[in-house]
Amino acid sequence: MARYTRTFFCALGLSAILMAGAARAEEGKKVSIVDDRGVTVEVPAQPKRIASISYFADDVALALGIKPVASTYMTAGREPDFLLGLTSGMKQIGQRAKPNLELLSEAKPDLIIAIRRYTVGNAAQLQNIAPYVAYNMELLEESYSETAALSVLLGKPERGEQLNADFRKHLAEYAAKAPKDVHPRFLIMWGGATPFAFHTENTSASIVAAIGGDNIPGPKSPGGEFGIDLSLETMLEKDPEVIFIYDSGPDRPHESNPIWSQLSAVKNNRVFYVGDQWVETNGPIAREIVLREAAHYLYPDTFPAIDVKAEAAKLIPAELQN
Repeated sequence: MARYTRTFFCALGLSAILMAGAARAEEGKKVSIVDDRGVTVEVPAQPKRIASISYFADDVALALGIKPVASTYMTAGREPDFLLGLTSGMKQIGQRAKPNLELLSEAKPDLIIAIRRYTVGNAAQLQNIAPYVAYNMELLEESYSETAALSVLLGKPERGEQLNADFRKHLAEYAAKAPKDVHPRFLIMWGGATPFAFHTENTSASIVAAIGGDNIPGPKSPGGEFGIDLSLETMLEKDPEVIFIYDSGPDRPHESNPIWSQLSAVKNNRVFYVGDQWVETNGPIAREIVLREAAHYLYPDTFPAIDVKAEAAKLIPAELQN
């Protein structure tokens, strides 16, 4: 019996050593991917410490049950409701357009997921900190491909595909339920003396258009930008019935322009200052919430108002919320 026991535990010990060795080998593996810059990047097969420059990687990772170690912010001191404020538990590495590379390095990430247009200029510096992958994060079609790609990188491809399939289904369901005899003219914009508005291919605008809204800036030109400067004079000519404005703080110079008060949306109290999910809409949590908010704002008699945090809690695993 003693001999059997020694043999069993020796075998068990050898098995544990082999398993530990396999785990270390798996951790040492690299996979090659091509990001939206067209650059091939080698990234860890099982990244453990993710840094997000934008809320997109936070969004995808949290939906997959993974909490990043570092994140930029949109507005200092404001933790986004659509991520349940969980970014407060991540190392803050600056505003998304100006990430602090020193703070990023201190977080010791093994993978950096970044918004392309704000980071392509310092790609080499980022790559020196950790493997750096950049996505456009602009259009609805990119939302599907980017969510799927990042889910593969984070080791949960099936969950990523399911999140995409669920959203396509929900978008179709809301579109089918929306009134067919009205197509409210809408506008999504950054505020300012000359507002910056978004073409229909932009993710949030695509969602609103898909449920029946008529986006007054229209589609982008082939190869063109996803947004356009839109004067208030042009805005008055097209006269949106619903306006969504990214709420970036108390500075709202557009409201002091005399033209502003002449707009139908303003006259009818259908101007909505919306949260960060309308800016960073490409992740699976943000786009689901924007869909529900947009449906209510366009058709308040058909779709109920929502609680953003309650909706987010349905998509973020409970173990991450505690």
